[in-house]
Amino acid sequence: MSYERDAYGNYVDQGKQDNQGPGPRLMGADTIIGDHIHNLKDEHLGSVKEIMLDMQSGRVAYVVMASGGVLTIGEKLFAIPWEALALDTANHQLRLNIDKERIENAPGFDKDNWPDMANQAWTTEIHSYYGTTSRSTGSTLDRDLL
Repeated sequence: MSYERDAYGNYVDQGKQDNQGPGPRLMGADTIIGDHIHNLKDEHLGSVKEIMLDMQSGRVAYVVMASGGVLTIGEKLFAIPWEALALDTANHQLRLNIDKERIENAPGFDKDNWPDMANQAWTTEIHSYYGTTSRSTGSTLDRDLL
């Protein structure tokens, strides 16, 4: 068997061509870094800078989105809960259901001053802002692929 990545970062068996389903189920994290994040009005909000893993649950906790600035100078970073994002496979990007003005006022940070993402008060604030529920509380939001 020969496993290679397709255009979406899926690992596929080149001997099988029966890709089932509307989109990828497993992807290499590096295929998402750098991808654009747009809202449902198709306004560009930023791009994926980093993917943060919850090492206790083994799940993606946040996508760190970079917005603004020039060549990383002056850019603002935002931790977006994974549950707030939907994968748009047709456009190879992520979708976030939020107005551009709201993301501009979202709690953010700069590259030299990252928050303590394990802090429960910070986690509660971020999930509250994006209308999601932290997986660490035992609840999850099911997200469908677009």
